[in-house]
Amino acid sequence: MSSFDVVSDLRVGHIVEVSGTSVRVELDGSLTELTRSYAGRVYAIGQMGSIVKIHFGRNLVFGFVTLLRMRSEELIEQGKVIPPDADQRIMEVELFAEGVWQTATNSLRFKRGVSIYPLPRQGVHLLTSDEALALYAAAEGQREEEKFSPLVKFGTYAGTEAASCRANIDRMFSMHCAVLGSTGSGKSGAVAAVLHGLLDHRAKEGFPFSPRGIVIDPHAEYGAAFKDRAVIYTAYDPINPEEAEGERVELPYWLMSAEEFRMLVIGKTEQEATSQNNIIYKALTHARMVAANLVDPAPTNFTKPPDDGLDPDVPRPKQGVSQTALDAFDSDKPRPFSLDEFYNHIKYCQAVKNDGTAMSPTEFNQKFRSVIDKLGVLRRDPRIQFLIRNWTIQSIPLSAILSQFVGETEVAAKDLRILDISGLPNEVAGPLTAALARLLFRYKVHQTPTERDRDPLLLVCEEAHRYVPDRGEAEYAEAQNAIRRIAREGRKYGLGLMLVSQRPADIDSTVIAQCGTWLVLRLTNQADQQHVARFLPDGLSGMTKALPNLGQQEAIFVGEGAALPSRIRIDNLSIEKLPKSRNARFAEGWSSIRLTKDELERIADRMAG
Repeated sequence: MSSFDVVSDLRVGHIVEVSGTSVRVELDGSLTELTRSYAGRVYAIGQMGSIVKIHFGRNLVFGFVTLLRMRSEELIEQGKVIPPDADQRIMEVELFAEGVWQTATNSLRFKRGVSIYPLPRQGVHLLTSDEALALYAAAEGQREEEKFSPLVKFGTYAGTEAASCRANIDRMFSMHCAVLGSTGSGKSGAVAAVLHGLLDHRAKEGFPFSPRGIVIDPHAEYGAAFKDRAVIYTAYDPINPEEAEGERVELPYWLMSAEEFRMLVIGKTEQEATSQNNIIYKALTHARMVAANLVDPAPTNFTKPPDDGLDPDVPRPKQGVSQTALDAFDSDKPRPFSLDEFYNHIKYCQAVKNDGTAMSPTEFNQKFRSVIDKLGVLRRDPRIQFLIRNWTIQSIPLSAILSQFVGETEVAAKDLRILDISGLPNEVAGPLTAALARLLFRYKVHQTPTERDRDPLLLVCEEAHRYVPDRGEAEYAEAQNAIRRIAREGRKYGLGLMLVSQRPADIDSTVIAQCGTWLVLRLTNQADQQHVARFLPDGLSGMTKALPNLGQQEAIFVGEGAALPSRIRIDNLSIEKLPKSRNARFAEGWSSIRLTKDELERIADRMAG
């Protein structure tokens, strides 16, 4: 067990400058190599992200190594003459915490931040392996008022193989988090390690632990990693549309707001005239009022409207219903409605003259044809039947739709929900993810405080740059506002957000700035590194210099959910627990026989489907 004693063999240098929490250390001239040996172990000196200590009697100050260079390099940058003796090695350290070793309890009392600053000429020492373990344990130590442990293991601290890295999920998820890394850095594996850590966690002995996590999976990766612990929902399988793996998701069109439904029917590639927008809004309001039993159904043929001086498309309260009820009706709420009723209102209430007869074909084609045609195309598209299947009185209710993502399952221990949206075009994937995000947010808003306390949710968004790009139009444009709102307001209602991306520079700055915890794997793009550095806490941006050189499964872990800003190694997972995201094997593939004519024909049939 460590006692944080002053050991001369662990001294590596002395302080030459203190500037706030930034300290410059001159390494001892006796160091011929950047290693120290102590108690049978060899310790590296000056490694990026490694921790050093400064003694004040029983008090200690801890700091991260952020830079190591020669004194002569500094003089060159300053444009000064290099004297012959300018061969000192300078180590820059960022102070982050202090502690007191308590002999009576044989433990370290840890406190973030620095209240006592060191002085020039004070010695700087390496941490032993045992001291590092004690430091991490003290930093991760639970507060006494926490009855349920929020500390979930998903990795180990670099340089200390025995020191488990545990995330504080209360802080990590309530304040949102981001998992970032270039392609091939192990990003999906890191997400899987965190989720597996959640599933294996027990917050308190004798109590069940059932995480509520919903993963939006655009590449069908995560289903293979959580076969026994997740319910996998699929929207459409382009390979075997009749035999798609997983359960068919039910996210019907009527969950959409009026604006989202308008985007689905009209789309951005067509003329978005005000008259077309009004066509959609009028028909949608009418159809929802019919389902709510406030107005009579639209006619199914051309008939003369009531002689009350109103236009044929104006909603009229049915017998026993007041006009006040219609005026107070909110057509934006997730109320079911029939597409047949929507269609009938357009054709027989809007596309008519005042006497109820059909308007001229020319006028109909100019105003209504494109809306009617697009609706017909959508209803015939097999890829989106989960979305566009017509509502009837026997259809699945809102409570059952919610239960898909947050309710109990028939099979025990299937806590995660994975929504596989692979194979869907962007114009469908966008409204689908928007409907899910909006549904979850509304669900949380309408819970009581007690219900929220019992039912926190985590939404994992892979390929986050598709939803909330920093510039230009989102691939999933309809989901943009929904994800932004969760990022801004979700924490108030117990809805956490995990953004996952290999292109952090392309994520909306407003959204990514809402993340309080960062798990950053290797980033080779300089723009991505600079973008990440902007959002790291003061003094830690220098750690981004290590990002291009991180190994597979190595990461920088910083923020509210991290006990210490640290360089860590993600836990190794067995093959069956890893996402299915392997690269193509060109050498092996090109050594195989080409696809036959029959195989090409089967692929062509699926493409033309």
